[in-house]
Amino acid sequence: MALLREGKILLYPTDTVWGIGCDATHAKAIEKIFQLKNRHEQKSMIVLLADKEKIADYVEDVPPIAYDLIENAASPITIVYPKAKNLPKNLVASDGTIAIRVVKGDYCVEVIRELGKPLVSTSANISGEPTPLTFDQIPEVIKEKVDYVVEVHRSRIRSVRPSTVLKLEENGTFKVLRM
Repeated sequence: MALLREGKILLYPTDTVWGIGCDATHAKAIEKIFQLKNRHEQKSMIVLLADKEKIADYVEDVPPIAYDLIENAASPITIVYPKAKNLPKNLVASDGTIAIRVVKGDYCVEVIRELGKPLVSTSANISGEPTPLTFDQIPEVIKEKVDYVVEVHRSRIRSVRPSTVLKLEENGTFKVLRM
């Protein structure tokens, strides 16, 4: 956890695919991820939380339907919420939204709880390139430029895909952005 607190970048297995991440409250670390991925800063990244109760720490008003969606989702679900708060400006989208996923994978839950803060998550690729589904598919440039590569689950082969993404409106309605 010390490396995350110092603003370092991590290559780690999320509950979906391998991701690049950092402390989601550390603006300089977030900037390093944008640079590493050659990602335009207008394209925001996902925030991972270990507990759904923590969403209210980062979103002004969490509609009750959000909790229902999270509890009843059969697979990982990322929800884009309006009115982000308590997060660096370079992590929040220009329209004030933030994408949050409550993870269920043991590794991510443990890291987030030990850090005491959310993690940034973005796929372990250069922007515009295909999302690597296994550790071996991650480009060498990514592996070389992160500060630390996690040892767990490197040989894991399973059917993986990015999470479903829903955009939640202030009135409680939502639309599917990615299945």
